[in-house]
Amino acid sequence: MIAQILNLTYLLFVLVQPKQSSMVGAWETKDEDGNTLSMIVTEKYFSVAAYKTNPAEFVFTLGGSWEQQGQHTKVTYEFNTQDKSLVGTGDVFEITIIDDKMTANGLNWKRIDKGKPGKLEGAWLITGRKRDGEISMRSPGARKTMKILSGTRFQWIAYNSETGEFSGTGGGTYTTKRGKYTENIQFFSRDNTRVGARLEFDYEIHVGSWHHSGLSSKGDPLYEVWETRQSLGI
Repeated sequence: MIAQILNLTYLLFVLVQPKQSSMVGAWETKDEDGNTLSMIVTEKYFSVAAYKTNPAEFVFTLGGSWEQQGQHTKVTYEFNTQDKSLVGTGDVFEITIIDDKMTANGLNWKRIDKGKPGKLEGAWLITGRKRDGEISMRSPGARKTMKILSGTRFQWIAYNSETGEFSGTGGGTYTTKRGKYTENIQFFSRDNTRVGARLEFDYEIHVGSWHHSGLSSKGDPLYEVWETRQSLGI
């Protein structure tokens, strides 16, 4: 099982491209078990989710941060549902991208997008919620809820980056049009019956903060504030 995780992570990043931005975006493939593998890469962070589509079933997720080190790419795991003992550890990998295809270790990834056209590409952490008409803000610590987006794909993950504890995740495709942020759920760890749901929210960017309001997947009203990890320095 650990070997499978490492093999998947080996596919995440490219060494030989002259620009780091060439790997930013969304990628997809299938593994030998028929699982769909969805990967999102931003300028510093990444996530991988594995799920089945028929019937819907969440399989696992892993991710964290990455950095280029000369001709190598180092990744550091912040969450890993198959082996939380890997959280906080790092690996160094070599991968090759040619055009919009990434091939390594027997799997061929297809590029889905390069970070466009959605307006929310990046890695965000939740920093505030509105309750009783008042927005309560907090600084993220070890317990994080991250939402990572490419130009067309999203994934949220709730986890503890110190203990490796995992609370939940979900993801799929999204659009941003005329002030509406719309999610189409393709996997959801807490309840597979939510797969296929379409959720529409109002959104605005206020001085770099993403204000997000509407109804949750349970039908409860929500108002959230998200900030990029880059702006938070986390």
